Amino acid sequence: MTVKRALIIRHVPYEGVAAYRAPIEAAGYEIDRIDVADPAFPRIDLAEPDLLIMMGGPMGVYEQDRHPWIACQLRRLARRLAADRPTLGVCFGAQMMAAALGAPVFAGPQPEIGFHPVAIHVPNSPLRHIADVPVLHWHGDTFALPEEVELLASSPLYPHQAFRRGPNLLALQFHAEMGEDPRFEAWIEEGGETLARAGIHAPHLRAAHAAHGPRAVSAGQAMIAEWLSGLSG
Repeated sequence: MTVKRALIIRHVPYEGVAAYRAPIEAAGYEIDRIDVADPAFPRIDLAEPDLLIMMGGPMGVYEQDRHPWIACQLRRLARRLAADRPTLGVCFGAQMMAAALGAPVFAGPQPEIGFHPVAIHVPNSPLRHIADVPVLHWHGDTFALPEEVELLASSPLYPHQAFRRGPNLLALQFHAEMGEDPRFEAWIEEGGETLARAGIHAPHLRAAHAAHGPRAVSAGQAMIAEWLSGLSG
């Protein structure tokens, strides 16, 4: 039997695949991971894995002078998306997908941080599992909607929360993978300045994480499991 391979691109050490690992493994994928800081990263063929997962990070797609690997990753990602290879992007990963599809990525009006639900626009999409479920948001950038994609979800502050192109490309601005991962403390520690600027107090965020995290994770896993079951090719 041929083993299916999934590759996770990690942009910072504290933003991993978290709760999405379980449904990916349950779908029969053997998971590899590479950090963008790895010297081997520029040589990886991003079109090769059966599934590519790109996670979040505090950088902006437009900060290519500070992070030269962004342009390198975008070039290889664009080839993968042109070939319609199964790809999942989360937060910064979703912004990278938008950019690779030709859409601008830019700073939003203000940070969106905390647990709240998104409005689901396509009731029969895999996102139906997170309808009315508070999920974690932690970003300040957004993107224009690429051509030939379907908008799946919005929030009052950020209308472009999720999109897909056919069954194989899924971009999620929010973090339904987070809710039970101990690395959440690293998010709070690393994002202290951002929280301060947004007027968000860490104890309140921890309380929301405790209250909403388990339900968010369960819904997020169901969403990803359904998406994986519908992949073509």
